[in-house]
Amino acid sequence: MDKRIFIVIPAFNEEKAIGGVISEILTAGYSNIIVVDDCSEDNTYTVVLKFPVYLLRHAINRGQGAALQTGIDFALQNDADIIVTFDSDGQHSVSDIIKLIIPVAQGKVDAALGSRFLDNTTNTPFIRKMFLKGGVILMLLMYRLKLTDCHNGIRAFSEYSARTITITSDRMEHASEILEKIAKRKIKYAEIPVTIKYTKHSFQQGQRTRNAFNILSKTLWRKFIK
Repeated sequence: MDKRIFIVIPAFNEEKAIGGVISEILTAGYSNIIVVDDCSEDNTYTVVLKFPVYLLRHAINRGQGAALQTGIDFALQNDADIIVTFDSDGQHSVSDIIKLIIPVAQGKVDAALGSRFLDNTTNTPFIRKMFLKGGVILMLLMYRLKLTDCHNGIRAFSEYSARTITITSDRMEHASEILEKIAKRKIKYAEIPVTIKYTKHSFQQGQRTRNAFNILSKTLWRKFIK
C-alpha cells in the first residue's frame, strides 16, 4: 500500500500494557508509531524508549484528547497520508487496523470509525452498553449522525480529515467532539466492525461510568451555549 500510515497512541500510566501493544503493532508491519506520554507517573516513558517509535511527552498531564492532537499534529508534520488512533491499554486488536485503513486508502471515506456493535465479537458489559447507546441517540438527535458506537478509540483519518478535525477538548469528551466535527464539516465516514477486549486492566484504565455525565454536560454546552 503506497500510503504513509501513522499510528497515534496516547498513553498515561500504561507501563503494564504499552510494551505489548507496541510489540504487536510492530510485528504486524507498521513502522510509523507515535506514542504520546501524557506525563505518566509510572515507567511508561522508560518502557516505550526501548522500542523504535516516535516518543513525545507532555510536561503536564493534559488528557487523552490533548495527547491525540499532539500525536496527530506530529504525524501531519511528517507527511502522513492516513492516521490511525489506537488505545494503549491493550483493548484494541491490531488486526482491526487494516480494516479501518482500507476504505480511507481507497478514497471511499475520510474517516473510518471502529464500532464494537456491528458484529458479535465483543461482549460489552450491560451498563457500558447502555451509556454508549445513549450517546448514539444523542448524536442522532443533535447532529443527525447515524452511528452504532460513539466512544471507540480506534479510528482512521485521511490527511484531509485529520487537518479538518482539530481536537480542542483535552480530556475524554474529545470522542464526542470528533463526531460533532465530522457532522458539522460533512466529512464522509463509515463505521467498521472491530473487537474490544475487556480485561481487568482496561477497566481500571478506561472511562469511568460517572465521567459519562461530565462528557454529556460538555457535549450539550458545546452544542447549545458555546
